[in-house]
Amino acid sequence: MYVFSFGKLEVWQNSRMSIMDIYKLTAKFPSNEIFGITSQIKRSSSSIATNI
Repeated sequence: MYVFSFGKLEVWQNSRMSIMDIYKLTAKFPSNEIFGITSQIKRSSSSIATNI
């Protein structure tokens, strides 16, 4: 039985790179936004790779 690994997909690899960039970017946001917009941005970026 052949099992295809999604880790080989270029789109998935690019989404992982985007997630790392977004986490670095949101680290620069004000501390009062940690549980607001920062959390939402991180969760939404992670869902991209999850849905692939």
